[in-house]
Amino acid sequence: MSFAETCGRGDPRRIAEILARVEKDAIGVVRLAWADQHGILRGKTIMASELPGALFNGVTMTTTLLMKDTSHRTAFAVFTTGGGIGMKELEGAADCLLLPDPLTFRVLPWAPHSGWMLCDAHFADGRPVPFDTRHLLRNIVGKAEAAGFEPIAGLEVEFHLFRLLDSKLAPEDAGQPGTPPEVGLLTQGYNYLTELRYDQLDPILEILRREIQALGLPLRSMEVEYGPSQVEFTFAAQGAMQSADDMILFRSAVKQVARRHGHHATFMCRPRIPNVMSSGWHLHQSLKSRTTGRNAFVGEGALLSDTARHYLGGLLHHAGAAAAFAVPTLNGYRRYRPYSLAPDRAIWGIDNRGVMVRALGAPGDSATRLENRAGEPAANPYLYIGSQLAFGLEGIASARDPGPSADTPYETKAVALPRNLEQALLALDVSEAARDAFGSGFVDYYLRLKRAEIARFEAEVSEWEQREYFELY
Repeated sequence: MSFAETCGRGDPRRIAEILARVEKDAIGVVRLAWADQHGILRGKTIMASELPGALFNGVTMTTTLLMKDTSHRTAFAVFTTGGGIGMKELEGAADCLLLPDPLTFRVLPWAPHSGWMLCDAHFADGRPVPFDTRHLLRNIVGKAEAAGFEPIAGLEVEFHLFRLLDSKLAPEDAGQPGTPPEVGLLTQGYNYLTELRYDQLDPILEILRREIQALGLPLRSMEVEYGPSQVEFTFAAQGAMQSADDMILFRSAVKQVARRHGHHATFMCRPRIPNVMSSGWHLHQSLKSRTTGRNAFVGEGALLSDTARHYLGGLLHHAGAAAAFAVPTLNGYRRYRPYSLAPDRAIWGIDNRGVMVRALGAPGDSATRLENRAGEPAANPYLYIGSQLAFGLEGIASARDPGPSADTPYETKAVALPRNLEQALLALDVSEAARDAFGSGFVDYYLRLKRAEIARFEAEVSEWEQREYFELY
């Protein structure tokens, strides 16, 4: 029995199709990609001749990749007992296995000699690695299916596109992290949705459109956003796992293609560049009944069904803990400002862009959905989508009431969203619903990773401190 069969994976027919495609198209290498705890793609590139072995038996991966913060520094004592996390399997920077998912195979259009597949991480005995976030989302989707629902998600993603002026590749620019590149604006901004601004961006947007659609991603629109060099891409709604996989591939593809054409794309929420606007990731979500095939959020005589209202109640009730996954960077909390088209408190409204959750649709409308506007585009898609689904399902199970719609979002009295990452982590730490959905082991692991990030930030002397105190005192 192959390792793939041990793990309950490996459709022989699909594998045969992939191998035939690789031979037919003379593909030379295959990138085996794994989404880490931060939603960053890592992995190995193998020769096409090694692909059959990888598909059936996986490839090795150093488990220290599970232990790294956003600077790529190892945040756990991996050479101590239990690998610093109480797991024998992680001691001594031991290996686990990446098993490719044959359903994700693609040929990269900007590198047509390259095949590409997403992988899941397993231990040698076939058990999924408990910190693999794709596996965690799969578990939560399974809970939704057991409750009679198919979760649906739609992506609306803002990001910045800059002209690359200096890659900063001198030896002194290396580090953990290294010196960020020097960039220039492509537009001055503040001409929201104007054709003039779009045409200024068209040369690079057309390149991105061509490659994104060639990947098979369901791109719906490309829009000029409010700020300088800021754009938004939207995608058709799909199953939750497919949307998460698409977001992972989309971000990586945009950065790779932009770089090949002399540009820098960033999904950082608020770059430290004068006059820029913060970027958000608005996550559209609904549930489809597995019995009827209909949207379970559709109300009869009201905008939202009881199922949708209770789901919404769960999102609002757990908003603090959810922020730890929806906004996982210190930078992302700079977006939570009143009167800024971003939320600052846990409220909902009907077609209102100032609330945390915007309800869209109409009584009887099959497209009825909830749009969470709290997330940042740097979020790990598996954790963001998974946490929304988990907390929404808890709301249904507990019949949580979301309260009335808020028409004045920055005046309505409500619980404030976390003002920084530490506040979100504190909410996550005490969330029984999060520990039930993700497991206490994962929650504690995630808290340690993110607090290591905060500790590094707090150890730095900022430019603000230098400017404020150096001459004064």
